[in-house]
Amino acid sequence: MGNKAIFAENLTKYYGKARGIDRLNLTVEAGDFFGFIGPNGAGKSTTVRTLLGLIAPTSGQAQVLGLDIARDQKEILKRTGYLPSDTAFYHGMRVREVLKLSADLRRKDCRAAAADLCERLQLDTEKKVEDLSFGNRKKVGIVCALQHDPELLILDEPTGGLDPLMQHEFFCILQERNRKGTTVFLSSHVLSEIQRYCTRAAVIREGSIIACDSVEKLAQTGARRITLRGDLRREELPGVRDWTEQDGTVSFLYNGLPNDLIRILAGKDILELTVAEPDLEEIVLHFYEKGGEQA
Repeated sequence: MGNKAIFAENLTKYYGKARGIDRLNLTVEAGDFFGFIGPNGAGKSTTVRTLLGLIAPTSGQAQVLGLDIARDQKEILKRTGYLPSDTAFYHGMRVREVLKLSADLRRKDCRAAAADLCERLQLDTEKKVEDLSFGNRKKVGIVCALQHDPELLILDEPTGGLDPLMQHEFFCILQERNRKGTTVFLSSHVLSEIQRYCTRAAVIREGSIIACDSVEKLAQTGARRITLRGDLRREELPGVRDWTEQDGTVSFLYNGLPNDLIRILAGKDILELTVAEPDLEEIVLHFYEKGGEQA
């Protein structure tokens, strides 16, 4: 599929009658830093596991790194680094043994890369995996996913359990890899991560993609976050969304004409006024409310 790292066409997975993903279409270009957005239950993990051949699709087709997910799973896994949302390891093993096992399965000497990653992530390799906190287990999964220098990283909710300093270091590592040509596919419901680091993103809703574009274009809904202190009631501004009031301060999303808002506010006693771009979380809620259509 040319320079496409991921290509899915009408990819569908049902668990009996329960929907996993439904006619999902997705393209991720090689070298992209791509965000995959959706709440729990939207189909993010099912998409990832289907793309990696860990579960078989009900219908549709997909290629990863130009390889068919059904025929070429072994080669896909060889060239991909995968971090599942929940990491699990054999009990009784020390961290260094888990990392060596992961490298041996790929028939690669990853000792230098593993040592560097463990130092940067402050991971103690002598501890037994069952004694690790959730965050430190996540670090082990990160090192296993990255140490063999894969062409494609597929990361499913990667920062859960990591403290803010470790989250920052983790994304520094991802950015370094991406600059060297690694494709990063980041599945997350932490929308600030997507907005800060990804160049493109797709929004998944009930198993289907409802929006896919650059993060910058996804943000161009036309809505503005208005925050003000003054005498204003909601019924005076029909059609506004996400209205909140606290301690004399009113905040809402406004999608109408600026002149209409100015005319209404001109007759009011307004003490303070700010107009700002909405954040990505508000934008994604907009897509969910509109079913993927810009308002």
